[in-house]
Amino acid sequence: MDKNGEVNAKGIKEEIRRKYNRFAPWYDLAEGIPELLGLRKLRRRLFQKASGRILEVAIGTGKNLRFYPKNRQIIAVDLSPKMLDIARNRANELGIDISFLVMDAENLAFPDRSFDTVVDSLSLCTFPDPLIALKEMARVCHSEGRILLLEHGRSDREWLGCLQDRRADKHAKQLCCHWNREPLELVRQAGLKLISARRTFFGILHAIEAAPS
Repeated sequence: MDKNGEVNAKGIKEEIRRKYNRFAPWYDLAEGIPELLGLRKLRRRLFQKASGRILEVAIGTGKNLRFYPKNRQIIAVDLSPKMLDIARNRANELGIDISFLVMDAENLAFPDRSFDTVVDSLSLCTFPDPLIALKEMARVCHSEGRILLLEHGRSDREWLGCLQDRRADKHAKQLCCHWNREPLELVRQAGLKLISARRTFFGILHAIEAAPS
């Protein structure tokens, strides 16, 4: 990346940080309807598979915490300090001991092969470069480990996908959420090994289990 590109990327990430810091108090409320429509069930099914030392990337307000197996070592990172504050309070309420760090998902400050499971949920839509973020997840995951992704993307119902396409730019301006990205295609492009994938809710939600290649 040239100097101008690097400066632009930093500016985009600062914008994301500012927006999510402001939105943090209302984030859980905004997710209320998707939770009732099946998102909570997907969280439970997917994240119970987490094992060993766990890294959650872009943890947000910590909605996944109650679904991890007990007594796991968990490190959680996010670009937004305000989102982390809410996640930290949630962990305290649940009695879970977790390390929280402000960190960029596209530049994880961990050595290679540091974790048995890497988790990301509803964030590939927001990363400025989701391929770099996925490659970083693969880098810090053990070769025999798992990368668990709960994502949303462009519907495979063409009428709905086209509607998302038409409103994508307007939607992205609100919270930098690019809701018509293709999570499965991003996983393949990043070179991850696909273990299993399931689409629900009109093909918008993805539960993906992958591994480093």
